[in-house]
Amino acid sequence: MIPRDLPMELTTEIFHKLEILSDAAKYDVACTSSGSSRKGVKGTMGNTVSAGLCHCFAADGRCISLLKILQTNECVYDCKYCQNRLSNDVPRAHFTPEEIAELTISFYRRNYIEGLFLSSGIRKNPDFTMEQIYQAIYLLRNQYKFNGYIHVKAIPGADPLLIEKTGWLADRMSVNLEMPTSAGLQTLAPQKSRKTILTPMRQIQVGRVENHLLLEGRALPGSRNHLRLGAAPEDETFSDTAPAAEQASSPTASTPDDNPLSNKHLPAAEKQNFSLQEFHPDASFVPAGQSTQMIVGASDESDYEIVHMAAAMYKQFDLKRVFYSAFVNTTHDPILPDLKGGPPLLREHRLYQADFLLRFYQFEAEEIITEDTPFLNVQIDPKCNWALNHLAFFPVEVQTADYHTLLRIPGVGVKSARRIVAARRLGHLDFASLKKFGVVLKRAMYFITCGGKTMIPLKLNERFILTNLLGLRERLPASVTGENMYEQMSLLDFINE
Repeated sequence: MIPRDLPMELTTEIFHKLEILSDAAKYDVACTSSGSSRKGVKGTMGNTVSAGLCHCFAADGRCISLLKILQTNECVYDCKYCQNRLSNDVPRAHFTPEEIAELTISFYRRNYIEGLFLSSGIRKNPDFTMEQIYQAIYLLRNQYKFNGYIHVKAIPGADPLLIEKTGWLADRMSVNLEMPTSAGLQTLAPQKSRKTILTPMRQIQVGRVENHLLLEGRALPGSRNHLRLGAAPEDETFSDTAPAAEQASSPTASTPDDNPLSNKHLPAAEKQNFSLQEFHPDASFVPAGQSTQMIVGASDESDYEIVHMAAAMYKQFDLKRVFYSAFVNTTHDPILPDLKGGPPLLREHRLYQADFLLRFYQFEAEEIITEDTPFLNVQIDPKCNWALNHLAFFPVEVQTADYHTLLRIPGVGVKSARRIVAARRLGHLDFASLKKFGVVLKRAMYFITCGGKTMIPLKLNERFILTNLLGLRERLPASVTGENMYEQMSLLDFINE
């Protein structure tokens, strides 16, 4: 249904486009917190809160409150896994920059959304598509004075100048890695290349570093080209994970003459006069950082390859988040796997748990998964699996263990570990206090002592602990269990009374 209070001109052709392009955007994951804070300013509309944007449900149960649309679902590429591929017979539509800006403001004023997530297929060519995205964001920021959260896609292959200009207007940018390995990308999306995808990611990373240096007064405005030509140090994990040919084509390995981020690719009028600070004096360059997405299950990569690639991307490109999207076969191309059990949602869930261990729990990829056992244990979460494989480290005495050791205990989270460290300075702990701190004792009790005592009589035996852990009912996401299944909330779902 269409909200009655929207302008009449938005209730016909525009809403038909909205129905097509919001549905087409549901496979692009955006379950991240905003990552940046910005107070409302006189003369502008909206603000940004770093805590997150969570009010609507996406197709897999995740919460969002963004107007999540594609600029267009037209595409010149024919990726085997993509619903919007060139050869797929689906209704096509595209928004003009003016229509995107008007829709965003119309929904924001009515408190339906708090921000914008804008992605796109490739219409005509990458430069044209990126220019359309930039114009839409420019209208929002300058004509409509929109100060809220904006997340946009950087289009691989687009002119670096367009990506850079957009970066000064957006809060977060993302470039989808698509497949975990270059071999998978070559098989399912032969028109794309790993080098083309990594180039804007490197540009955004180095741009954020330069912006930070400029704010600290440690770099001079206009030093962009010098910094961008400097190759960042390569990470050994990334080198081991990626094929040698891929490393040779990495944007950091190119010479200054071949580097697509170099000055020679700027338009002539911009080469001498373009200054980052002058372009948008009060802005920060992609202040909420960048993210990427990998499709899980469309090709034959193992969890070992996926986890190690994610770890390398965090280190190499300073990503804020890697998203994992369980493959949904919408095109039924014969080259794609036949997933009789449906999308691999439990596998996706375990990869997210492994990702949290990388980002928050000080684990290395080699500790989470090894080449000898290339797939994560679907029966128990990766942290419990690590603990069962390293029982020599347990039990841990919570009265004396350091913060790093506490993080390795199943059932102990980041917040509860901090509370334990703070509380034991004031007195002795007991199991009741650990529960108040948020420790999940039904998991942790097999791996800890408190004052030299266990919670119940225990045997430090892998089979005994695993049997008891499997007896617990893990709270899996609704998308995995199938309980209380949600459909993606649409802005068209309002009830006409």
